[in-house]
Amino acid sequence: MNPIVLIPARMAATRLPGKPLADIAGVPMIVRVLRQAQAAAVGPVAVAAGDPEIVAAVEAAGGRAVLTDPDLPSGSDRILAALAVLDPAGIHDAIINLQGDMPFVAPSVLSACAGLLAERAECDIATVVAPESSPGDRTNPDVVKAVLAANGRALYFTRSTLYGDEPVWRHVGIYGYRRAALSAFNAAPPSPLETREKLEQLRAMELGLSIWAAIADDAPISVDNPSDLERARAHARTLS
Repeated sequence: MNPIVLIPARMAATRLPGKPLADIAGVPMIVRVLRQAQAAAVGPVAVAAGDPEIVAAVEAAGGRAVLTDPDLPSGSDRILAALAVLDPAGIHDAIINLQGDMPFVAPSVLSACAGLLAERAECDIATVVAPESSPGDRTNPDVVKAVLAANGRALYFTRSTLYGDEPVWRHVGIYGYRRAALSAFNAAPPSPLETREKLEQLRAMELGLSIWAAIADDAPISVDNPSDLERARAHARTLS
C-alpha cells in the first residue's frame, strides 16, 4: 500500500469554535496533530483545511495544507477535495483520515490502522478501537461502541448500551480507506442506520464495505468542548 494521511479541520465547530488553532502549551492543536501524524511515518501528511487561518498555521510549522471549500458538509468530503489537489493521478491507494482534534494520538495507532489495509485484502476500511475507560462508557450515548467479531472484523457500531460480561470496545474516530472504498462511501447518500444512530460508518456497512479494527491501549484525548481542551492542556503540562 502507498498511504497518505489527511487531517480535515475547520474553524466553525459548534461546541468549540476555532478549535484547530486552540493553544495547547504554546502550540496550535492542529500543529500537534500534524506532528503526531508525521511521527507515524506511514506516508506524506497534509491538512485538508476549511479556512485560510488553518493553512497559515500549518505552513508556519513547516507542514502542508490544502484550502478546501468551507461549506463542504463532512470531513470525508474535505479529504476527497484535498486528495484531488494533492494526488490527481491516484498514486496513493490508501487514505488515512485522522481527525484534527486528537493532539496526542499515538503514532503507533496510525501505523496499526494503515497496517490493517496492507495485511488484510478483505479490509475495505480500517479503524481503531480501545478498551472502555470506565463502566459508565457502556451507557453513555456520547461514547460510540464497536461490536467486533473475534478476528477484529466490525459487526456494528452503536451509541446504545451494551450488556454482558464481554469487553466493550470504545470506537476511536480514525479511518483508513482503500481509495475505491472512500469514493464509494462518499458518493452514497446517508443510510437508514446512519441516520438512526448518527454514525456515518454505518453507511459504509450498509454499502457492504468491510470494516476491521486495530486495538489501541487507550483512547486518545479528543477535544470537542472547553472542558476537553482544559484536559488536553493539563496533559501537555505533564509532558513538559
